[in-house]
Amino acid sequence: MEFIEKNLSIVTDMKKSTAYATLDKLHQKGFIDIKFEQKGNRPIRKVYSINERGRKYFYQLLLNNLSSAESVNYQGDIGLMFIDFLPMDQAIPALKERLKKNKTLIDQLKQTPVHVNQTGVNLAVEHKITMLEAEISFLEKTIQSLLYSN
Repeated sequence: MEFIEKNLSIVTDMKKSTAYATLDKLHQKGFIDIKFEQKGNRPIRKVYSINERGRKYFYQLLLNNLSSAESVNYQGDIGLMFIDFLPMDQAIPALKERLKKNKTLIDQLKQTPVHVNQTGVNLAVEHKITMLEAEISFLEKTIQSLLYSN
């Protein structure tokens, strides 16, 4: 759960309940083994571990994911598509607010500590930062263009 909260939250909004449901489904499909442990007076807990069949499935999923191309749909593009229906004295401040929020997001991501033994986490953070930099650059150019066209 710590890994999900600290690392996966960078690339997904998976919640603990979803993680447990997914682990149980993977167990039912034979990819995950479950054993029960009790330490001291603590309650019995489930310990999940990936088995060889699960490891092969995991590797195949990773390879499929790494080799796939994505078409990214930004929710904010809906506003861009219909920006002509707004007065520019309202649209431009909205874009400036979006720019400000993206700069805050990038500042937060840049606070992520480097993971010495986890290159993948570093790559995912760097990818997010690069995408946000592109968004920021696009917004800055768009705002300037709209300011000069008025």
